[in-house]
Amino acid sequence: MAYSTAPTEAAHTSGGEIGLEAIVDGSPLGSRHAVILLICALVAAVDGFDTQSVALVAPAVSTAWHVDPSHFGMVFAAGLFGSLLGALAFGVIGDRYGRRPALLTAVGWFALVTLTTTLTSSLPGMALARFFTGLGLGGALPGIISLASEYAPLRQRSTLVSVMFCGFPLGAVIGGIASAAIVPALGWQGMFWVSGGITLLLLPVFARLLPESIRFLALKQDRTGIVRVLERMGWRHLWNGEMTAATPARQSPVAKLFKDGRAPGTILLWVTLFLSLLLTYFLVNWIPLLARRNGVGMTAAVLAVATLNGGAIVGCLGIGRLSDRFGRVTRNISVGFALGALAIALIGTTGHSSALLLGATFLAGSLSIGAQMCTVAYCASFYETSLRATGVGWAIGIGRIGSIIGPLMGGALIASGVAVQSLFIVVGVMSLGSAAAIFTLGRFGIGQAASVQRV
Repeated sequence: MAYSTAPTEAAHTSGGEIGLEAIVDGSPLGSRHAVILLICALVAAVDGFDTQSVALVAPAVSTAWHVDPSHFGMVFAAGLFGSLLGALAFGVIGDRYGRRPALLTAVGWFALVTLTTTLTSSLPGMALARFFTGLGLGGALPGIISLASEYAPLRQRSTLVSVMFCGFPLGAVIGGIASAAIVPALGWQGMFWVSGGITLLLLPVFARLLPESIRFLALKQDRTGIVRVLERMGWRHLWNGEMTAATPARQSPVAKLFKDGRAPGTILLWVTLFLSLLLTYFLVNWIPLLARRNGVGMTAAVLAVATLNGGAIVGCLGIGRLSDRFGRVTRNISVGFALGALAIALIGTTGHSSALLLGATFLAGSLSIGAQMCTVAYCASFYETSLRATGVGWAIGIGRIGSIIGPLMGGALIASGVAVQSLFIVVGVMSLGSAAAIFTLGRFGIGQAASVQRV
């Protein structure tokens, strides 16, 4: 799609950062946007593929190492704990040194460490490898979410960030399908060879094609960098060249998440993501093993994770599109979580029916996980440029605490003999909790101005 060569009215009437903001917000969607969004989506896809790999190879590793499946909880949790720390650290790094260097460092790190997982021969060793891999996996998320949000035109921002973040469940779906061929041919190690190898091959491409955030460069008063990006994007002629004075940082960016009226919104976003990631990772990690225990075939057990993630893509795109067209982002998300609670409870009633299992997991993914992905996208618009990567990183990091508890809780409840139906009812309640938190955020007008992205 060709770019418009006519300067926008906002670009003419505004100067400095405001002018740059108007250029980005008003630019027609075109191929240069597509490159940025595609790179971010590919990173998300590799992240989703790798994160899902452990759950997909768990049955094969369990057989090869003669380990009870319930012991895999520590492996799942170790990777997620690393992801938690990575999101917290790289979010702050991204706001201080730039989205691009933080993102490329995280991607290179998890590519290299993923390959070392193939050398492990025990659950503790695998858990350690997954912890270090998680540092990079979690560290990449604040960068891709911030970059996608900061380059997406305002009128399509919710949809485009949602489309980008759909790379994560898409990668998990591809992993589920690919594992059926890779594991029999190459063993469980093949999943990690593929994940790490593909990422290393893509890293030079990412480094060449991915620009720094123009909003971040404006915040840092980097005129040379701004001009370079404007020329690359075809926007150089739209900028009047004026720049406003930078505001020096006087306190920790994490502390600022609770200043100037942000505290209630920050806490509610953390609660929403904590509960929603708890339920997401419970479902992703334990559905294959629970389905097998109920007598469902191996193929259907693996496909259930694929339909869960496929549903997440459909739901995320649907909620994102509704939000761009009609507004009321928090209401749309809360309805998704509330209806998703029913769908999750249904999973426990499917028995040994493959068709019912696949249908229930698709609905659960569309509603609950789709809403969770849109919550992550909403975080990017809730915070201004100087806090965006930190805000997104800490929201994801706090959410990862839930993602650690989910697999561990599943292992403990399964080991204690809790009925499958009761397990999924408990997880459904988590979705209701997310609905209540995000509804409260919107109902009382907390952060309503975030619906229009701020510099």
